[in-house]
Amino acid sequence: MAASRLGNLPEAFTTFVGRRHDLAEVRRVLGSARLLTLTGAAGVGKTRLALEVAAASRKAFPDGTWLVDLAPVRDASAVAGAAATALGVPHLDVQQLARYLAGRRSLIVLDNCEHQVDACADLVTMLLSGGPEVRVLATSRQTLGIVGEHVYTVPVLSVSDEAVELLRDRVTAVRPEFRITDANWDTVSRLCAALDGLPLAIELTASRLRTLTVEQAADRMEDRFALLTGGSRTVRPQQRTLRAAIDWSYELCSPTERLLWNRLSVFAGGFGLDAAEDVCAGEGVAPHDVLDLLDRLVVQSIVLPTEEEGMPRYRLLETIREYGKEQLAGSGEEERLLRRHRDFCLALATRIADGWYGPGQEKALARLRVEHANLLAALDQDDDPQASLALAGALRYHWCVGGFLAEGQRRLERALAAAPEPTPARARALCAAAWAALLQGAYAAADRWLAEAGELGERQDDQVVRAHVVGLRGSLLSFQGRLPEAIQMFERAIVAHTAAEGEASALFDLFQLAAAQTHLGHSGAVKIARRAVALAEAHGERWARAHALWMVSQDAWTRGNPEEALAVIRAALEIERGFDDPLSTALMLESLAWITASLGEHERAARILGSVLKLWRDLGADDAAFGSPPSEDRTRCVESIVRALGREAYDRALSVGSGHDSPRTAIDQALDPGAQPVAQDAGPDPLTPRELEVALLVAQGMSNRQIATRLVLSLRTVDFHVANIRAKLGFRTRTQIAGWWVATQGPVE
Repeated sequence: MAASRLGNLPEAFTTFVGRRHDLAEVRRVLGSARLLTLTGAAGVGKTRLALEVAAASRKAFPDGTWLVDLAPVRDASAVAGAAATALGVPHLDVQQLARYLAGRRSLIVLDNCEHQVDACADLVTMLLSGGPEVRVLATSRQTLGIVGEHVYTVPVLSVSDEAVELLRDRVTAVRPEFRITDANWDTVSRLCAALDGLPLAIELTASRLRTLTVEQAADRMEDRFALLTGGSRTVRPQQRTLRAAIDWSYELCSPTERLLWNRLSVFAGGFGLDAAEDVCAGEGVAPHDVLDLLDRLVVQSIVLPTEEEGMPRYRLLETIREYGKEQLAGSGEEERLLRRHRDFCLALATRIADGWYGPGQEKALARLRVEHANLLAALDQDDDPQASLALAGALRYHWCVGGFLAEGQRRLERALAAAPEPTPARARALCAAAWAALLQGAYAAADRWLAEAGELGERQDDQVVRAHVVGLRGSLLSFQGRLPEAIQMFERAIVAHTAAEGEASALFDLFQLAAAQTHLGHSGAVKIARRAVALAEAHGERWARAHALWMVSQDAWTRGNPEEALAVIRAALEIERGFDDPLSTALMLESLAWITASLGEHERAARILGSVLKLWRDLGADDAAFGSPPSEDRTRCVESIVRALGREAYDRALSVGSGHDSPRTAIDQALDPGAQPVAQDAGPDPLTPRELEVALLVAQGMSNRQIATRLVLSLRTVDFHVANIRAKLGFRTRTQIAGWWVATQGPVE
């Protein structure tokens, strides 16, 4: 990915029509304002304008342009988590996120803030206070009301040109023969005026012009508006106009299409076909009809097709979803549909948790990631605390392997507090909470949860819970450095898991047993690790297999066979790549760095260590909290690299190695030397003379604005040069440019 494309902005499926003045003005204000809020009526196009501005501004924000969609967020406490997830660091809390952004020049589009204004204001205050180079572009129906906020009110489209052009563009997409002529100009203008220049209303109307004439559409709209003017006077005119457009679109749907529209509104953030069929079918909608009905709603621009994590998905525009929710609430079906939505989420999570030690783990985690907003929405339902508790506990791999540790800990604690009864669901959720606490270094909390879980497991005679408690007790002892005791506990856990759920369920305890024995220098450790590898292969399991291979590699390295150790750790990392887990990636890459250094590849080892250190920083934690291997190994590794390269070259390699944006790309860079941004691959002088001037000033630590002042250039020109430098060299960060300069041009003066 080129540096100027760093971020998560979605690619637009349609052209951006009109708003040239708005686009230029918002970009101008954003050049000096650290917080700019776009306000305006629902459906006026705040989000689309914000995304267009962000896309046009990519070069000015080398550390990424990021979209945080808050529409699905119903709990104020989840706002910061949504932002962290959008930025690819879901494990960070708000303070860690602010530290993560410190020193980064990023643009964050905070979209749909109106229902969480206070939480958004707190989040923005924290992020801007900690990151002087961060800019926030918010969209909201009301301002955030904090110091330093600039506000731009997004107007409706001008009827005489912009609205007409938008209508023409969208109608020709569905009716290529459509033309605006002298004969129909007046009617088209009348229709756009009736729509009040609101882009969403125009979009909905355009989808209907595949079957209606402009005259018919204009006549229907006038009738609908006339009916609406007798409604509530407390609603602003623009909102009444939008409601009329949606009312009209709703009225033109068949009864079964309306029924599905209503029911789809229970989904937050999107849904798959299987979810729609499971939740929405029945009582008027046959399961085999759901796909056809979805297709009809897609044609009418009610439902939008999309793709996430390689999976086909659907979503409703938030305004369309809110309209459907109102209809659902009035139908008497809402409670039943919400219950079915939660039941679907619980069944999905339970199926993945119960079948974890088998094939399809990466795909299962990816599915949970794309359902994250739905999972949180299901957990927010408060009518059945035991069901919420069961769901929170069943999501243990989503929380602890999928990278949502902080969110998982919060959700588990809340669910446990809301459902204190000593049920089987509580016992299993306690185990999940203990695991999440362990991985965050909260040993006292983990011990407390395990004590209660152990008591419930005994009282309920639940073999599975008892096995989990014993295994997690072993993990706690291991993390605390009490390895002999941990080994005894893991041996008990293997027996307990095998008896309760079969041999595959003991895989992770086998790995942990091998790890503890390896750290104590036991000669039999590698036999345990190889047993785990073979067992995982037999069951098509990959997660524990990667961890067991890591221990096989550790054994080979300690026995003085670095070539074998390298081959095995590469195999482990090839598997780990599919999980995108920052914690395990950091631990395995550290081992790779030691091995690489022992083979004499000191610069590459330093780069790998740079990746490791960035992963720990992104986690916002000390690696020692996660049972990291002994620190003296890292010390020896670093000392050997510094002796070979020198301190300056070592520091430069660390900077280059930190140029990744996810655990997956960190592994890519570590395993493929060609993926490394190695300066000599680009040639000695790949830059123009002016770009060399700019690169030198970047290496000296200057901001783009400071460079513009020094070279008497416009800020936009400097942004352009920096973007070109990063694109030519294949870099993502300014520190990588600095490292390249020292490596190819000499010390920075």
